[in-house]
Amino acid sequence: MSALAGLVRKEVYHVLRDRRTLVVLVLLPAIQVVLFGYAIRTDVDRVRLAIVDPAPDAATTALRDRIAGSGTFHIVRVLPRADMLEPLFQRGDAQAALVFEPRLAAQMGRGLPARLLVVADATEPNTGSILQAYLVAAIQNAERDLSVPAAKRVLPQVRMAFNPTRESAHLFVPGLMAFVLTIISALMTAISLAREKETGTMEALLVSPLRPWQIVVGKVAPYLAIGFASALSILLEARLVFDVPLRGSLLLLVGEGLLFILVSLALGILISARTASQRVAMMGTLVGTMLPTMLLSGFIFPIESMPPLLQALSYVVPARYFVLVARGIMLKGIGLTYLWRETLVLSLMAVALLALSAHSLHERLE
Repeated sequence: MSALAGLVRKEVYHVLRDRRTLVVLVLLPAIQVVLFGYAIRTDVDRVRLAIVDPAPDAATTALRDRIAGSGTFHIVRVLPRADMLEPLFQRGDAQAALVFEPRLAAQMGRGLPARLLVVADATEPNTGSILQAYLVAAIQNAERDLSVPAAKRVLPQVRMAFNPTRESAHLFVPGLMAFVLTIISALMTAISLAREKETGTMEALLVSPLRPWQIVVGKVAPYLAIGFASALSILLEARLVFDVPLRGSLLLLVGEGLLFILVSLALGILISARTASQRVAMMGTLVGTMLPTMLLSGFIFPIESMPPLLQALSYVVPARYFVLVARGIMLKGIGLTYLWRETLVLSLMAVALLALSAHSLHERLE
């Protein structure tokens, strides 16, 4: 018993002495509760809605005003033609659309039911289904408020864009690419470099002629190759096992994957350079990369449903941009014309994080 008590005292001493470990151990549960509590939401709010109204009249104007006044929808554009919707969906500017037929009021005046098309972006099937239900309910509520007779009611027709079968695999597989590549790149890099520091092999770099950026390149190269192979295997499994379409350029998707791997590798090196043990590196990577990738990237839960603070925080999560890129290329078939902003952000993150990790490693070696 005395030996066990001595071992416990020794471990407590090591934990208390390593302040970074103590801080992470104390803050990690609180961070997890806050992130899960606010990020795990299935409700949909602030829906970006586009409306196609070829010939505005009293009926379409009244319906538009009632839908906009519900507080759930934000009308982003009112368009004269339905063929103008596609770019809005491809850019992500619109999540849903209402397409009125011409002379809606005249149709209803003759006692004929008018037709209205409800289009929802189904790259996120659950969100698309909720948007569809919300829009149909909003139309029905608007008709009741306006006392529209049953014979003149609008008959909504529904179409799900980009994922008409609402396969959940089409949502999760592109997001899983970001999650798996984060584990391979950031977590494994941080743990391996921290292990080298603990075992003392990192000291050999002090007497080597290598410069810090060369050390970073040497450490990054093997995991970059592993991440590249993993990205290709994920794409192959997505196509063969889950039948996820690849409507865009495979070359572009692979290039974007390599860019995201670079960002994750740089994060792993930065975390390992700022920590003194494998335990702290692992927990730091969990808090700094894996949890944000799961909760704040739009991988599982829609970002639009999160509080404004978490929405703002999601802009610094690299996986947010890669998930948008992967879904856009695989499900929507879009290219750099629509994805240049996300590509530019990932490129700037890669350059900044690689430079910062090289500087941190240089300070560590000194």
